[in-house]
Amino acid sequence: MIDVLGKFFEFDLAWEIINNKMDAPDYTTFRILFKRYASAHMVNEAIDCFNNKLDEFNLKDDTSFGNLVDALCDYKHVIEAEEICVGKNSTKLHNMILRGWLKMEWWGKCREFWEKMDERGIEKDLHSYSIYMDIVCKSGKPWKTVKLYKEMKKKGIVLDVVVYNTVLHATGISEGVDVSITLYKEMIELGCKPNIVTYNIIVKLLCQSGRFRHAYAILDQMPEKGCFPNVITYHGFFGCLEKPKEMLKLFDRMIESGVRPRMDTYVMLLTRFGRWGFLRPVFIVWKKMEEHGCSPDASAYNAVIDALIQKNMVDMARKYDEEMLAKGLSAKPRKELGTKPLCVESGDDDK
Repeated sequence: MIDVLGKFFEFDLAWEIINNKMDAPDYTTFRILFKRYASAHMVNEAIDCFNNKLDEFNLKDDTSFGNLVDALCDYKHVIEAEEICVGKNSTKLHNMILRGWLKMEWWGKCREFWEKMDERGIEKDLHSYSIYMDIVCKSGKPWKTVKLYKEMKKKGIVLDVVVYNTVLHATGISEGVDVSITLYKEMIELGCKPNIVTYNIIVKLLCQSGRFRHAYAILDQMPEKGCFPNVITYHGFFGCLEKPKEMLKLFDRMIESGVRPRMDTYVMLLTRFGRWGFLRPVFIVWKKMEEHGCSPDASAYNAVIDALIQKNMVDMARKYDEEMLAKGLSAKPRKELGTKPLCVESGDDDK
């Protein structure tokens, strides 16, 4: 109830329920409230809630403070979160803030805060390294991820599957898929069980290297290892395969195995087939989408319209363009269809 009320900014009503109708509000109650305040950008209200209102519920402690910081960082109020954490030497709180800078993709701040942790004598744990490895990899420096991995091993930190997955991805980018496979074997030997993300990373790296036979072998082995392929696994193939017939065969296999395509699956296939000028596969995928009860979004319509225009099938393209407009979706302006951006049309009307 508190969550629903917070979504609609009914905070006064939420407090009325907390004060008068709840037997014992607990950490979960206020964790939800903090998140709703943060999502509504009501940062002062969230901080005031912790400072002035939790005492009467005997909940003003480190757990609630951590929930507050976590909520602020989740919704990109990292500057305020860092301000209220001044003087606190908790590794957990620093990890939350570091993750907050990651969510904002503010790479300079990430590096600055990582260095601050050393200056403040904050002990970096597995999660600290895991977050920062993700940061340096996403900021385009995969070789630094590998360096951090070696640093962790030197410190004797026991690595988990999340860290290994980050390093697998980074080594694949910087050193090639063979190094990633060696690392994958190492993690198994050390007793770290791969998960679905591990296999998806390896499959994608193999596909990007053109080693489809090896990728298919991994796909076949996954169920035996207790990891069943998901839609991301198949995306690794769809993004790299170049034969429409093979892609459609794999698409059918995906559906028959019980993996439901997402809208971005359909858009990926429609876009690739359309760019190659293959209309028959485009309509096969479109029909499958309708059969599965998926309502096409603007990206799906635009992919089909672009494919039709490329083949000079303007009348049919106009039909799809009108259909998407009737559904309230935004069509791209196309000179072939005589459509213009709304701002241009309204500007012309004013002349």
